[in-house]
Amino acid sequence: MAVISPTDMPVVMTIAGSDSGGGAGIQADLKAFAAHGVHGASSVTAITAQNTLGVTAVQEIDLEVISAQIDAVVTDLEPVAVKTGMLSSPDIVRLVADKAGQYEWRTLVVDPVMVASSGARLLKDEAIETYRSELLPLATVTTPNLPEATELSGIEISTTSEAKDAARKIHDLGVDFVIVKGGHMESLDESGDSMDLLFDGSYFTEFGLPWLDSTNNHGTGCTFASSITARLAKGESIGDAFKGAKEFVWNAMRTAPDIGQGNGPLNHMWQFNAK
Repeated sequence: MAVISPTDMPVVMTIAGSDSGGGAGIQADLKAFAAHGVHGASSVTAITAQNTLGVTAVQEIDLEVISAQIDAVVTDLEPVAVKTGMLSSPDIVRLVADKAGQYEWRTLVVDPVMVASSGARLLKDEAIETYRSELLPLATVTTPNLPEATELSGIEISTTSEAKDAARKIHDLGVDFVIVKGGHMESLDESGDSMDLLFDGSYFTEFGLPWLDSTNNHGTGCTFASSITARLAKGESIGDAFKGAKEFVWNAMRTAPDIGQGNGPLNHMWQFNAK
């Protein structure tokens, strides 16, 4: 990885929840940002009591405090790209959409976090429509996994064709690029790969890597979206950012240490200490 001088280091911001176990959320985002050579700032939307076994408590942050965090970062650090993660209520989704409009964010990556890897629900059902109507129309990229794509599109996905139909419906909401992640299904096309789809409104790009049989997968979605955000901030095309982010997550999962008794965290620093 090339060394970046401080004057050349882009600033990016994550707006997401905190994971006390350090595997997902704000913590995963900041580690991914650092690994990609960008400066990560943050606005915390919720605090979770969480480890590799699950989520035991959630406390949303007051809207005024979320707003103040965003304002503090944007007015001083001027992030060139913003990534969203856990936005658990309609009011928080609406607040972030309002801030995106107020500050005219040119690069907004929306990871529509709904369920933790342990199965805990992280999004209130009534917030899904707010995503559709208020936030996704402002997004540059959205990165739903298969269950999230089903929720956003209303299409049950079990084949590549259905995943493409879901991507089209989500794109129709106004987002520029839709990436449907295939990691929840070993393969959509019997290739044995974990296959992701990128849709730009006209064409699909498919990119797969060999399926990894591992429980060290906590924070894969957060890390993928934050990696795309960092790469776009550094000037990569959406196609290169898509493929590079998937390769980064795949290697971070492949080299992940065995931490905890459940779904373990990734190795975000695999380039520096890969096994």
